[in-house]
Amino acid sequence: MSLLIIKPGLQTTVQDGGRPGNLRWGLACGGAADTFAMHLGNLLLGNPPSHPCLEVAVTGPEIEFTADVTISVTGARFDLFHNDKAADNDQVLAMRSGDRLRFGALRSGVRAYIALAADMDLAPMFNSLSTHMIAGFGGMRGRALQAGDRLPLRHSRIAPTRALPGEYRLDYRARPLLRVLPGLEAQYFSSDALAQFYQGGFTVSPQSNRMGIRLQGSPLPLQNMPQQISSGLCPGTVQVPPNGLPIVSFVEGQTIGGYPRIAHVISADLHRLGQLAPGARLDFEAVDLNTAHQILRDKSRLLAELDSRL
Repeated sequence: MSLLIIKPGLQTTVQDGGRPGNLRWGLACGGAADTFAMHLGNLLLGNPPSHPCLEVAVTGPEIEFTADVTISVTGARFDLFHNDKAADNDQVLAMRSGDRLRFGALRSGVRAYIALAADMDLAPMFNSLSTHMIAGFGGMRGRALQAGDRLPLRHSRIAPTRALPGEYRLDYRARPLLRVLPGLEAQYFSSDALAQFYQGGFTVSPQSNRMGIRLQGSPLPLQNMPQQISSGLCPGTVQVPPNGLPIVSFVEGQTIGGYPRIAHVISADLHRLGQLAPGARLDFEAVDLNTAHQILRDKSRLLAELDSRL
């Protein structure tokens, strides 16, 4: 049993919940860029939330199935085709041996997730199958899928036909809002710099990748900023380098850095980073720690309720 990659798309990779707990060894967590979308697809199929999926970025693949298996597609919306018939996100799709799944034009978001009611027959690295693009390990030989690759499967099963309730269907068309906590060096930024940061007006640079999301706009003033000692970074940390343009550390971001940290994206909003398209305008909103914890509890509750409803 396998998936035959007819066309790979721009960057289609094996991803799961990543490798948390290894930052002290210099190993980024990695994994899915939008864990919320991945969780939704897996819950549709009755999988654990972080079960390995295929992450599709910007332009999608064409895949031929060599076994009967059910799948779901969540996250970014593409024109989607099951053989020659239009298909849709957020529902269970029954694929038969010889069927093809093809991604057309991207309509909203950046990354989609193909969840499978099967296991990928790949060797784990540090307890994960996720592809670490920068380090070059995990997944399929540490790289994005290529035309002609066969992704081996085992334990294929047929999941019941169902779809996500409407309130769980993700919509990425609105201007993104990232809620943040103050960074460790926020106190050293001037009131003008902080006001400008929270005023908005930044756009996502095309130079962004899974290591960091670079922002474009009017540079933040950095006068009298004290010298920084390199220290720990996590996904969501917003650093400001000497050019005054923030960089948001992403899933494969470096584990230490020496630029001042103006803010940190709250855990509940980290998945939104995975759907930021180049050129997208975004806003930052400051929240306190109690609010950040409550938002995370609310999102966790939503996933738990969905699991019980399905």
